[in-house]
Amino acid sequence: MKMNISQMELGLNGKRACLTPKQRSRRRQRTQWWFSHMRRVVSATLEWQPDQSAQPEQICLGFTARRS
Repeated sequence: MKMNISQMELGLNGKRACLTPKQRSRRRQRTQWWFSHMRRVVSATLEWQPDQSAQPEQICLGFTARRS
């Protein structure tokens, strides 16, 4: 199976969108809402604390050496 490891690119064929002032304003509002929402999500995250009751344990695995 051949794997495709090249980077996917999304292009608009070199065309730039001409936005009206109303469209620009609406896009700016949506962008501001999105980043505000993401900031709230990040601020609401909990700091993860590891369980202090777990103690490290050293064990010996009984692997046998195979030589060919």
